Amino acid sequence: MEKFRILLIEDERELAAIVSEILEDHGYAVETADSAAAAFEKMGKNAFHLIVLDINLPDSDGFAVCREIRRNSDVPIIFASARTGENEKITGLDIGGDDYIPKPFSSNVLLAHINASLRRAYGFGKAADAVRFGNIEVDFSSRSVRRDSKTVQLSLREFDLLACLCRSINTAVTKEKLLSDVWGIYSETDPSTLTVHIRWLREKLEDDPQNPQYIRTVYKVGYMLCDGTVKKESED
Repeated sequence: MEKFRILLIEDERELAAIVSEILEDHGYAVETADSAAAAFEKMGKNAFHLIVLDINLPDSDGFAVCREIRRNSDVPIIFASARTGENEKITGLDIGGDDYIPKPFSSNVLLAHINASLRRAYGFGKAADAVRFGNIEVDFSSRSVRRDSKTVQLSLREFDLLACLCRSINTAVTKEKLLSDVWGIYSETDPSTLTVHIRWLREKLEDDPQNPQYIRTVYKVGYMLCDGTVKKESED
């Protein structure tokens, strides 16, 4: 399975270090932020599959952070807080949180909640580690791509972009979502960068990049990865 990236927003650095080590031992890629400002800076540079968010932060609170994230992204958010009152839990879920874990929590409980949120959001569960379409095979566990059984060299961004399209195969994905998921929620990446990366993917994967069979443009929306079962329509 593709290695999921988690942002842990927690101002208790010792706790953050412990949780990070646990998650990394279970195969996740983890970055930490000890303030709202640091969190938004991280989100501007990288895309994350899930956010674990404390409520008490030195420069803001988790509720405000959640509201701001929800203006731009539907990334899963799990509140993890010592504030265990019913009102806090209701507020956290009402403003866009996907789950709420009271502190203190065991590593097993945290992992169970994270795994459940990722399954709901990305549908991986017990899904295959590889996706195949036409003469292309994408292996998430090794982050490798093969075309006609020969390895295709992709950059980090190219693979992340292809993986994002694979998660919604035969379904149009907006340019905004691709930019958010691959370059980061608050990234200031120019949309033309996405266009260039799509062109590079087509050059590496398509028999005729000018007339793509797999990575198709969806007019005024974005792009769609097709497995060959969807009838081709006109593109811009």
